[in-house]
Amino acid sequence: MSRRNGVGYLAAFAVIGITVVPLLFVILGGFRTTAQINRAPAGLPGPWVWDNYIEVLGSPYFWRLLGNSALIAVVATTLAVGFGSMAAFALSRYAFRGREAFYTLFTLGLLFPLGVATLPLYLWLRQLGLLENPLGVALPEAAFSLPITIVILRPFMNAIPIELEDAALLDGTAKLGFFWRILLPLSRPALATVSVLAFVSSWNFFLLPLLVFNDSTNFTLPLGVAMFQSEHSQDTAKILAFTALSMIPALTFFVLAERRMVGGLTGSVKG
Repeated sequence: MSRRNGVGYLAAFAVIGITVVPLLFVILGGFRTTAQINRAPAGLPGPWVWDNYIEVLGSPYFWRLLGNSALIAVVATTLAVGFGSMAAFALSRYAFRGREAFYTLFTLGLLFPLGVATLPLYLWLRQLGLLENPLGVALPEAAFSLPITIVILRPFMNAIPIELEDAALLDGTAKLGFFWRILLPLSRPALATVSVLAFVSSWNFFLLPLLVFNDSTNFTLPLGVAMFQSEHSQDTAKILAFTALSMIPALTFFVLAERRMVGGLTGSVKG
C-alpha cells in the first residue's frame, strides 16, 4: 500500500470516527439507564434497557413532532426542486441577456446566512399571516435551498446533448414538452441529489421553526428535542433515545438515496 493510500485511509477512518462514534454513543445511550451512563459514559449497555425507546415511541407528542417535520420537509423539498428545476432549465437551455448575471445571483445565495435575514423574514411572515403556519417555515426553507438546487441542476441539464432537444423539436415537441418528457427523466440522478439535500436541510432546520412557532403543537423535531431536553434534564438516557429516534427518518432517507446522490454530484461536476 502506497503512502498516499495510507494517508487516504487514515483520513477516512478519522472522518468515520468523528461522525459515527458520537452517533453510536447517542443510539446505545438510549438503551441504558441514566445511572449506567453516569457510572461509565463510554460504556456499552449492560443490561440492555428498552423502556426509553418504547416510552418515546408510545408518546403522541413524538409522533406529532414527526408529522410536523415530515409535512414541512416534503413541502419545502417539493417547492425547491420544482422551482429550482424550472429555473435551471431556463438558465441552461435558453440564451438571453443577463443569464449569467442571474446565475451568479443564485450562486451568491449560497453565501447568504439565515441569521442575517431573521428580523426582516419574521416581519414579512407576520405581515403575510404565516406565523404558526407550516408554510411560514416551508417557504423560506425552499427559498434557501434554491441556490444549491440550481447550482447542481444547471450544469447537469446543460450537459445533455443539444441534439436531443433538436430531435424533439423536429418531432413536434415544444420546449416545455422536452423539459417534462425528456430533460427531467434524464436528470433523475441530479434531482435525487437536490431532493436529499433539500429534505435533510429542511429536517434539521432549527432557527426558522423557532422563529415562526410559539405553540408547541406546531413544533418540528429539532425544536421538540430541545424542549424535551429542558423538560427531562435529569434523565439523560431518555433524552438520548428521543434524539436517536428523531435522527432516523433523515438518516434513512439519506442512506436510501445515497447512490443516486453521488451520481448526481458526479454529473454536475462533469457538466
